[in-house]
Amino acid sequence: MTASMPGLAPPMGLIAELTHRCPLACAYCSNPMELARASAELDTAAWLRVFEEAAKLGVLHLHLTGGEPMARKDLPQLVKGAASLQLYTNLITSGVLLDDVAMAALLDAGIDHIQLSFQDIAEREADRSAGLDGAHARKLAAARRIREAGLPLTLNFVVHRGNVDRTADMLALGEALGAARIEIAHVQYYGWGLLNRSALLPTVAQLEAATAAVEVARVRFKGRIVVDYVVPDYYATRPKACMGGWAQRFINISPAGKAMPCHAAETLPGFVFPSVREQSLAEIWSDSDAFQRFRGTGWAPEPCRSCDRLEIDWGGCRCQAFALTGDATRTDPACALSPDHALMQEAARQASTAPLKPRRFAGAA
Repeated sequence: MTASMPGLAPPMGLIAELTHRCPLACAYCSNPMELARASAELDTAAWLRVFEEAAKLGVLHLHLTGGEPMARKDLPQLVKGAASLQLYTNLITSGVLLDDVAMAALLDAGIDHIQLSFQDIAEREADRSAGLDGAHARKLAAARRIREAGLPLTLNFVVHRGNVDRTADMLALGEALGAARIEIAHVQYYGWGLLNRSALLPTVAQLEAATAAVEVARVRFKGRIVVDYVVPDYYATRPKACMGGWAQRFINISPAGKAMPCHAAETLPGFVFPSVREQSLAEIWSDSDAFQRFRGTGWAPEPCRSCDRLEIDWGGCRCQAFALTGDATRTDPACALSPDHALMQEAARQASTAPLKPRRFAGAA
């Protein structure tokens, strides 16, 4: 039963960041700079309560992510609870912990879909990017286990200046592993990605070549494999509809229980994000200031307010606007009409000559 919220549709998806713990050390990680420790994470009972509230609110899709969600020993119990509520449950994982025992437990619990991330196509480069020897081999084995289990498989390749030249090979690997969906996702520049932007942002020539490879694959895969393509905003002329619009389609829950419209929203100053430890999801979705602040179009400045695309891109990304301008209310600099668009152009120019030496981090203990 969908909770009653006159004039406000329920969220389509709940993104549950179960933990910030992860055995990998990717330089583009979307985790926040300050990681939640295991002792601060919601316990099993709290997550199961959140899932129940999500189902009552009208959520259809549950995305279990992290960090590495498989670092949680109670993951099968969480999946079983979600399945009992008829939530379509997608596990987003690096795959390095997905051995035969773990796969059997997830299947028994009722997992619906697994999205597996890859750092590269070449084993040596993939392991170096992940910061873990043998990671690539484990991922290949995990992909085969998923397909042998009969589950739909999505492969996610995060691309950047160091690996984007191998986009065509990534698409070929996805085909060989039997993926139903392949995501070629350029690094999005928040958290560690923003810190390492100059080392990760591809050149214009690299972006054009990657785009061409995707277009060729889409023709070849037509009717068999869906290819999603996420390009960097730094070469865009119009912003993306970030998360489908602020607090319009998703609720993101941090490991410690903070509820946010997106995973990067915690970077914004002046917000008090409500906690599922203290409020219900229904209250958070309909009543919290943090969710209402940029919902819809009433907040939008010019030139957004007069733009015929306002209800298409919803003004772009508030976190990106703040990261680049220091003001979350400004027009997303990805838009060519933004008075701050030159900030993105200059960042792209500087990145084209910067050395490829990203900083790394270690996941939360």
